Amino acid sequence: MEIPLSKPWITDLEKKAMLSSLNTPNLTDGPKLRRFESIVAKKTKSHHALGVSNGTSALHLSLVSLNIGHNDEVIIPDMTFIATANAVILSGATPVLADIDESLNISVDSVEKKITRKTKAIIPVHFAGLACNMDKIMSIAKKNKLHVIEDSAHAFGAYYKKKHVGTFGDAGCFSFYPTKNITTIEGGMIITDSKKLATRVMTLRNHGLNRNLIQRNKTINPWDYDTIEPGYNYRLDEVRSSLGLAQLSRIDEISSKRIQAAKYYNSKLNRVKGIEIVNYEKAKEHVYHLYIIRIKEDFGVLRDKVHQMLFKKGIRTTVHYKPIHMFSNFKKKGLKDTDFPVSVKAYNECLTLPLFPTISRKQQDFVVNNIRKLSSFNIT
Repeated sequence: MEIPLSKPWITDLEKKAMLSSLNTPNLTDGPKLRRFESIVAKKTKSHHALGVSNGTSALHLSLVSLNIGHNDEVIIPDMTFIATANAVILSGATPVLADIDESLNISVDSVEKKITRKTKAIIPVHFAGLACNMDKIMSIAKKNKLHVIEDSAHAFGAYYKKKHVGTFGDAGCFSFYPTKNITTIEGGMIITDSKKLATRVMTLRNHGLNRNLIQRNKTINPWDYDTIEPGYNYRLDEVRSSLGLAQLSRIDEISSKRIQAAKYYNSKLNRVKGIEIVNYEKAKEHVYHLYIIRIKEDFGVLRDKVHQMLFKKGIRTTVHYKPIHMFSNFKKKGLKDTDFPVSVKAYNECLTLPLFPTISRKQQDFVVNNIRKLSSFNIT
C-alpha cells in the first residue's frame, strides 16, 4: 500500500471553475481574484484581503510595505520553513532566531530575550495549524513598539480565542500551496485592517503601478499609468483564484475531514508507549495542517529508523522542519544547537504522519499498525 504524506482534495467543482475562468478575457488581476479576496476578508473578518503569488511573497510584501529593511531585525522562530527567514532577508532586514516551546510555536520567553534596539517586528508562525499565544505576543509587541506579521501559512481556518489567526497583528499571511488546508496550487493572501498597508501592498504586488489592469482597461488611454515606486510581479491569476473560490466553498467539509482523521490517529496512538502526540490536549483548537508525533526514547526505536521502516512499507513521512540555525547560511553566524534546546529536541523526535482529507481508515490503520509493530514495548 502506497500512502502519500499529503494530497489535495480536488473535485469536479474545482476543475469546472478553473476551466470556466479560462474562457474569460481577464486571465489575471480580474473579478475572480476580487471575489476570492472578498470572501477571505469576510471569513477572517478583516477589512482587506489581497491575493498574491504565494505565501513567501505575502511575507515579503508585508515587510516591505511596513518599511522594514536594512539595519532592521525581525524575530522569527528557529523551527519554521526557510521561507519565513528568506522573506526577511529579501526585505533587506536580518532574521533573528528565537527558540520554540513544547507546542512547536515560538517561545514568548525567547522572543523577549532577542529584542534589541534594532528589532522592528516579530513573525510568529502558527505551526502545523495551531495558533500561537497571541495575547502574550501582542503584549510584547505593544510594550516594545514592534510590528507583528503573522505567518499563518499552516493555519487557514484556525482561531485564537474566537478570532481568526492573521487578524491580531499588522498583517496575516496565508499560503495556498498544494499541501495546505485549501489550495490554489501556488498562491497566497495578505489580510489586514490597515487601509494604508493594503494600498501599498496592491501597488507593490503589481510592479509599483498606480492602477491595476481592470482600472486601466476602463479608461480611453489604458497605457496612461504611473509607477509610484519599484514593485514586484506578485499577482494572483484568475485560474488559481477560481480554484481558491471553489475550495473556500468546501472549506468546512475539507477541515472536518482533516480533523476527523487527526482524531482517529489520536484514538489509536495515544496508548502506544514512547509515542507522544504533539498538542494532543489542544485538539479542539487545531486545524491539522500537519499531524505530528514525537518518538520518545522509551519507544525503543529511533525516529530516523521509524521513518525508514515506514518508507519501506510505502508510508511517506517526513520531519517539519530542520531548524533554521542548522542551514549553511546561518551556521556562519556562529549559532549553536545549545542556543535552541527545544527546537533541537523537537527536530530529533518529531515525525509527520500522512494526513489529508481523503485518507481512509484503512490507510490510517496501516500506518498505525506498522508503528505499533516497531515499538519494543508495544501497547501500555
